[in-house]
Parts: sequence; C-alpha cells; structure tokens
Amino acid sequence: MTTPALETDSVTVRYGTVTALKDVTLAVQPGRVCGLIGLNGSGKSTLFKTIMGLVRPETGTVRIHGCGPAQARKAGLVGYMPQSEDIDWSFPLSVRDVVLTGRYGFMGPSRRARPADHSAVDEALQRVDLTEYRHRQIGQLSGGQRKRAFLARCIAQGGALLLLDEPFAGVDKRSEATISALLRELAQNGTTIVVSTHDLHALPGLADEAILLMRTVLAHDLPSVVLQPEHLARAFGLDVLDEDRGDR
Repeated sequence: MTTPALETDSVTVRYGTVTALKDVTLAVQPGRVCGLIGLNGSGKSTLFKTIMGLVRPETGTVRIHGCGPAQARKAGLVGYMPQSEDIDWSFPLSVRDVVLTGRYGFMGPSRRARPADHSAVDEALQRVDLTEYRHRQIGQLSGGQRKRAFLARCIAQGGALLLLDEPFAGVDKRSEATISALLRELAQNGTTIVVSTHDLHALPGLADEAILLMRTVLAHDLPSVVLQPEHLARAFGLDVLDEDRGDR
C-alpha cells in the first residue's frame, strides 16, 4: 500500500484546560487536494501547527510521508502558509526575500543562496504572477498578492506536503483563480495539499476530498459527501450552504 502523505493517529492537543483537538485520526494520500473546513475555533490552525511540529500533542502521532514532523521539516518535505494575522507585514523584507526563505533548508548553516536557489525563487514568482513585484516590500502588496507570495515560498521550497491556512481569505478574484489553478497543477504533479477554507461553495471544484473538523474529525470523504446537511449541522448547527455567510 502507498504510504500516506499525511497521517495522524489519535492526536489530542490541550492548551491548559482547553481541549483544542481530541483523538484526531486521518490519512491523506499523495497527490490529493484536501479541504479542511470548520468553524473558527474548531482546531484547524492548531492541527496545522501540530502537523508542522510547532505544537506538541498530548497524545497521538503525526507522520509525513512516514517521518515525524521534525524529520519532515529537516528534509524539506512540508511547507506551511500561515494565516495573515500571524505575519509581521512591517518587517523589511522584499517579496523575493520572503520566497527565498523557503530555500533555507537547502543552503546549509551559512544560509548563502546558490544559483539553484535563485532559480527556484524566480520560477516560483513567475508561477504566481509576482515577478514584477519581486523587489517590493512584502507589506506593500495587496491581500491577494501577499497570499500568492507565500504560496510561491511553498513552491520554492519544493515540499511534498503543503499546508495552507485560509489562503483565500480576503483575496481578489484574480488571486483566487491563480491560487486555485496552481493547487490543482501541483497536485497533478504529485504534491499533497491540505487547505483550510470557509468557502464551502468553491470546495467541490477545488478539492478531491474534505475533512470536517470540530476539535475532532466529524467527516472525511468526498466534498459532496462531507457537505451534506446532516454533516454540516453537526459542526455549524445549520445548513450553511443555503445561507449567504459572507465569508469572503
């Protein structure tokens, strides 16, 4: 059998007395786009940070292509796009500098970029249509351009698993289309992508499968199955597809 790109087994995470994740068990195969949906506070960001090894679970295990989180990060197997509020946009880095940080794992202790690193960065910027903005300070970009810059960082890193936390939040239609097309292209080339999103209407066209999270996995199946009203009611308490939620 194929080793899953991502596998968690009975992962529980607590912050003091608050349970953020409870017995989360899931597996995502290589070359899949998996949508992660749930209310704010349902544990999506905590799950991503636990997969990355930034948060240590109280119980359970995480495997990325058969490796633990620390080993996977060291091997460059996993890339992570955090939510916008987790980033200091005033930091004096150009767009190109930000994307270049995705290559740090290839540079060795000196962190000196080589021709291969510069080529990877230039190609990634071209793929997200940001070449002309490469020298601009990252905070001067629009919301959609910032998301594309951090997607370019993931692409330059070349990770086999990408974790994207709300990449469509606050983006313009051009950036949404660029990001969506790139995710499908990356998956077709074997990259596994887990993307958290509030846009349930767009989910069937984007993802091969979906996970509904409310501190634990309520459903993991095809988007058309996960989006059935009986599943959504367990997480949201209503049929959100029939309401104008205004999540964008």
